[in-house]
Amino acid sequence: MTANATRIDTLFAARFSNSAHLYQRALTRFPNGVTHDGRYLRPFPVYVDHARGAEKFTVEGVPLVDYWMGHGALLLGHGHPDVVHAVQTQMSRGTHYAACHLLELDWADRICSLVPSAERVRFTNSGTEATLMALRIARLVTGRRKVLKFLGHFHGWHDFLVPGAYPPYDPNDLSTPGVTEGVLADVVGIPPNDVAALARALEREQPACVIVEPTGGHWGCVPMRRDFLLAVRELTRQHGVLLIFDEVITGFRVDPGGAQGRFGITPDLTTLAKIVAGGLPGGALAGRAELLEALAFDNRYGLKMRHPGTFNANPLSAAAGCAALDLVARGTPCEHATHMAAQLRKGLNTLFQELRANWIAYGDFSMVHILTDYDGPYSDDDAFIPCDNDYQRLDGRRHPDFLHAFRAALLLGGVDWFGWGGMTSAAHTEVEVRLTVNAFAEAIHLLRADGWMQ
Repeated sequence: MTANATRIDTLFAARFSNSAHLYQRALTRFPNGVTHDGRYLRPFPVYVDHARGAEKFTVEGVPLVDYWMGHGALLLGHGHPDVVHAVQTQMSRGTHYAACHLLELDWADRICSLVPSAERVRFTNSGTEATLMALRIARLVTGRRKVLKFLGHFHGWHDFLVPGAYPPYDPNDLSTPGVTEGVLADVVGIPPNDVAALARALEREQPACVIVEPTGGHWGCVPMRRDFLLAVRELTRQHGVLLIFDEVITGFRVDPGGAQGRFGITPDLTTLAKIVAGGLPGGALAGRAELLEALAFDNRYGLKMRHPGTFNANPLSAAAGCAALDLVARGTPCEHATHMAAQLRKGLNTLFQELRANWIAYGDFSMVHILTDYDGPYSDDDAFIPCDNDYQRLDGRRHPDFLHAFRAALLLGGVDWFGWGGMTSAAHTEVEVRLTVNAFAEAIHLLRADGWMQ
């Protein structure tokens, strides 16, 4: 970075001046001025006023093509009319009954009809809550303590699964600020896509469960393929270990049946959130009936997992979820989003080669990842994985200042990119893809002018 590299910041401050003022106010209320780590941006984050389709609009009135898509929750895009109508109708009928209601049954019916592993369902308020419940049930049912996870896989921010979720990765050191040594003793982290390492860990540790993002860590930043998942399923069966698919992002995004439906692999338990609630707060744990029985009174285990939750299956989220899943069940939202992502990856890689930028775009389904400092081959095969799928390379630590400059440069071009990755939706079209490729071209020119790239 050169000493006088201020062009991006100068243009950014001028374009988003109202956001700059709001950020000063936010600094007096929130740590770092934000309410989610991913929204932290230097010199300041942009503030959004409203959104529709594939776009959101800042308080300055600047339209942005959105690749955050509600952190993956908005497969249908912003403000789909069916979801809006369902929520508005339910709002007038009541937002919280503190009682059983018809919509929770309708919502569960839709999940069970789509997700192969879903014999029973319990609703939660988030994906983090769903994975926490899955672990507790696994321990209660098996009588074992440990959980095995893959390095780089994110399963929520609670103590039991946040270790090993972010780089740098070291299977021998999962230490995480605020997480006690006692908790860490029950967490086993191993490299992804390593069948031998998994077999050794299962034999040595005898965990209660294995949990996995079925398309790979950080929604496919380090992809996983069906052959590996088949090996995970077979090995967990051999060792009497429960298999949990964390489909908080992949559920209903890669296929109406989630990754398990797409790959034909049925886990014992499945965690869901985001799309399952139609973009509203909500999550669920689904799985085999005898496992979910751990939540029942007078169950076969003689022990009950306690599970309250003020907003479990709240009517607004249930209404949005039912409306969204009715559309997802048709298959076209997944197919369209996947097609747009493939077009975007192709367009970006063509651009990177034309501009001689040592970047590559890769990913599966409706997910796109950008790898910088890349000197390997390109391929038109959408199944291509750069760097021989080395998780330390694909998901290693990158300079945070470079990320902030990259995001700010893209925002100047009218694109809000989700860190080093992005997700498409059913609302994205070829128009947004072309605009995004052009925005990347402008961003690369700005980054070069400011000394971030050769």
